[in-house]
Amino acid sequence: MSELSKPRTRRRRADAERSIVATLDAAINLLGRRPEATMEEIAAEAGVARQTVYAHFASRDALLNAIVDRITAEVVAAIDAVELETGPAADTLSRWADASWTLLHRYPILLSPVMASANPQEEHERHLPITQRLDSLIRRGQRSGEFHRDTPADWLVAAILSLGHTAGQQVQADLMSIGDAGTAFRESARRLCARDIDPSGPADTGKAAAEGFDD
Repeated sequence: MSELSKPRTRRRRADAERSIVATLDAAINLLGRRPEATMEEIAAEAGVARQTVYAHFASRDALLNAIVDRITAEVVAAIDAVELETGPAADTLSRWADASWTLLHRYPILLSPVMASANPQEEHERHLPITQRLDSLIRRGQRSGEFHRDTPADWLVAAILSLGHTAGQQVQADLMSIGDAGTAFRESARRLCARDIDPSGPADTGKAAAEGFDD
């Protein structure tokens, strides 16, 4: 490659990178508001040609996968910054919930049906970088005695994620403020995991309830 062609190649790469970022930004914002938006509408939102979008993302599915990868990376970075392996598990869960809520509110597309995979196994694998970290935190709390042990950790993970989605939907429907929904999400997650200690009764109400169903 000649010396003259190198700057042109670098410019083309920089232009391509900018158009990719612009397309992803536009898709995240537009699909968060209108899940049915077309690739042509996304291109218009991004200020690029339709052909440019297809040059980077051969299909709508390819674009959605790129969105998932980008947001997942940001969520994982935010969760890792919480330092899930340090401090009391209950306090760490609160920090996890606050960090997760911030991102859930920032990206309404996470609540959109457009992000749901038709393949349950693929959906499970998409969430693994997030769910594995939360699962590890819950198991740490169970080992330390902060969280009750009778409910499987993987069920608690699924329930907490559902709580986050419910909080987001309440805000979208104008039924709760952002602050109230975030607080409800954090406190509900804590109560869901917390070990119940009652001096006059069983140490864990979850266990007592399960035993009651056997009668």
